Amino acid sequence: MGATPILVNYQPQGEDWTVNVESDGTVLTEQAPGLIAARDRADQMVEQLTGADNDRKPTVVHLLEGDAFAFTTAYLHARHGLSTQPKPPAVDTPVAEPPTVGENTQEMDLSELADDKAETDN
Repeated sequence: MGATPILVNYQPQGEDWTVNVESDGTVLTEQAPGLIAARDRADQMVEQLTGADNDRKPTVVHLLEGDAFAFTTAYLHARHGLSTQPKPPAVDTPVAEPPTVGENTQEMDLSELADDKAETDN
């Protein structure tokens, strides 16, 4: 059976991040300015816990407030300079009501099509 993974949990604190590294009952906590710096600091803390001379790489699970997928998404967005926050709709833009089932969403005078077809047939 494999060793228990090391858990690294990240929590945003405004622009800074709190990083908690937990392994076998030992918890290390640090602050970092930004998610990329927090991830680098987490690597240093994992090395501190496991020892620099260890030949085996430990299994490390990175979590954003307990969610591994959320961490991966946020980290990749930060790494590539993308915004992770969806842009809210403009306040003064009214939201249109969706069409009801069976409602014609496009008006067209079909008689014009019949007239055009009659002219091309002649």
